[in-house]
Amino acid sequence: MQAFYLVCAIAGATVLILQLVGAGLHEADASGADVHEASGGHEALSHGLHLFSVRAIAAGLAFFGTTGWFATRNGWSQLLALPAALLLGSAGLVAVAFALRQMGRLESDGTLQLANAIGLDGTVHLSIPEQQRGAGKVMLTVQGRLVELPAVTSGPALPTGAPVTVVDVRDDDVLEVRTATSILQDEV
Repeated sequence: MQAFYLVCAIAGATVLILQLVGAGLHEADASGADVHEASGGHEALSHGLHLFSVRAIAAGLAFFGTTGWFATRNGWSQLLALPAALLLGSAGLVAVAFALRQMGRLESDGTLQLANAIGLDGTVHLSIPEQQRGAGKVMLTVQGRLVELPAVTSGPALPTGAPVTVVDVRDDDVLEVRTATSILQDEV
């Protein structure tokens, strides 16, 4: 039985090492392929506990084999070694599945969505001509990032440093802004 445990430990560890090396090689691939697409997409990892993923099963097998081998090598009877191996193998499987789920939640594509700027306040960085006769620049924090974006206004010209609020995003990815005071006057 000790040989069986050893085979399980080696098989599980080998699969884990191959997964690790394969993931590293894929990320270093200069082909431009998306790591998430080739690995089946980690987006799904954040939606549930995937106990039957290759990594989780390999980890469970490695923990099962190592525990069983260690227990039998140290003179434990099969009545103690098998339950201990099953318990630690199951714990390894669940722990790796949980860790993969947590890592999946950390992923973000980081794409700036300009629609998220609507309603946000900013400051004119480069003066904006009146009546949409040209674009200036505004600085504002969108999605936790300070960005400088092109902007126009339908009202009077806005000087550098003027506080503004984003009211719309045009099709050409230019923000439409108004002064904070003009928005307050419209609401009254």
